[in-house]
Amino acid sequence: MIHHVQLACPAGSEDRLRAFYGGVLGFTEVDKPPALAGRGGCWFRGFGIELHLGVEPGFRPARKAHPGLLVSNLDEWAARLTEAGYPVAFDDDFPGMRRFYSEDPHGNRLEFLEPAAPAGLAR
Repeated sequence: MIHHVQLACPAGSEDRLRAFYGGVLGFTEVDKPPALAGRGGCWFRGFGIELHLGVEPGFRPARKAHPGLLVSNLDEWAARLTEAGYPVAFDDDFPGMRRFYSEDPHGNRLEFLEPAAPAGLAR
């Protein structure tokens, strides 16, 4: 079992992260332990997922490496991202799953997945 996934972010980007992960995606921000809070970044939890965004000097977004976020109501997640101006790119390359890729405000790749409905059943 995985406790969390960490993504990198640039220094001073906490407000943008809160607007995206909290506002657009609906995660709840988790207080960082005092010993780590001074390092910057934000932690978020929700929907059975915990994401930590940590400041990385010389930040470059993860374009290939990414968390695969297993969600319900995939189309609702896609709609929220689209309405907020983030890219949504569906593909059919993962048998048994519906999925799309997007990115956070800093260009980190995010994958959203939902088990496909069995043949003959509507989504």
